[in-house]
Amino acid sequence: MEAKTIVVLEGDETGQELLEEALRVLAPDVTGLELEFPRYDLSLAARRATQNAVVYEAAAAIREHGLGLKAATITPEGRDEVGSPNRILREEIGGRVIVRTGRRIPGVVPLGGVHAPISIVRMAVGDAYGAKEWREGEGDDEVAFRTERIERRICRAVAEFSFRQAERTGSKVFGGPKYTVSPTYEGMLKEEMDAAAERHPDVPYEPQLIDATFALLIAAAGDPLVIPALNRDGDILSDLVLPLFGSIAGSESLLVAFDDDYETRALMAEAAHGTAPSLRGKNVANPMAMILAGAALLVHDGERAQQVGRAIRESCLEAVSAGVRTADLGGHAGTTEFTDEVIRRVRAKLEVWSTL
Repeated sequence: MEAKTIVVLEGDETGQELLEEALRVLAPDVTGLELEFPRYDLSLAARRATQNAVVYEAAAAIREHGLGLKAATITPEGRDEVGSPNRILREEIGGRVIVRTGRRIPGVVPLGGVHAPISIVRMAVGDAYGAKEWREGEGDDEVAFRTERIERRICRAVAEFSFRQAERTGSKVFGGPKYTVSPTYEGMLKEEMDAAAERHPDVPYEPQLIDATFALLIAAAGDPLVIPALNRDGDILSDLVLPLFGSIAGSESLLVAFDDDYETRALMAEAAHGTAPSLRGKNVANPMAMILAGAALLVHDGERAQQVGRAIRESCLEAVSAGVRTADLGGHAGTTEFTDEVIRRVRAKLEVWSTL
């Protein structure tokens, strides 16, 4: 079997500690997969020392190998600072879509009535981020301007990925931009959503304006949903949807780059949380989101890798259901103890499945 490569992007503080836990679960002696893990140090110190050169090197490696697993990193403030590595990675990898999925965690009470998974599929580039901004005038007459742009190819990628994701997961494509108020700008995404709906007639499709989407989500209790969104709308939606499930511990974040046929060409996964500096070195942080991010990299690979990814996801949720929980979920397990339980369950599942 040819070894697969997952490019490892090291990070900061507790983010790096949780990355190490995820790598323990992905180890060949646990998964039975031939995996290699070249490492790139994306800690703040390394980014400063190299003036972000290491970020560009890591992005090139992901373009070459197709898979990346990233720890949470610090984005420093200041005009002369190194800025966000995520922005560079998105541009250099050619990422068009960011996917964040909220899901129920056993024993964790969600807010409202939500219980089925909700995936937010947002633009990875353009829209409000990277817009040209300027001001004119003085005093009370001062006016601020911003010029935003979106591209049809990005709109098409968001729409097509959303419908393919819904096909894979038995979900409904739901929501959309404010296309009535902005038929030229935001309407471009709606046009591509409608076109994708025609290409995928078996996928349930319920377009809604973005404000109605927010309102209806609070009352949503039924179907699993996939929500296509503009960049900033999707950013805000993610920050609402993931906590609706009572914790963001069960949520991973994916950056997806496509080929011309909208097949996945490169995939970078990370946890949806930050570096949690107050938890560093205490062995109390929850590694589940980072472990799920590692499992998500296996979903788009061959049948054996997909089976391993499923085993990891199920093992995480079953461990919580059985009472092995970190403090954030109301339990007493430490970081390494939770990972040990997941590893034990993954090994047992794969051994049983291999006999069937």
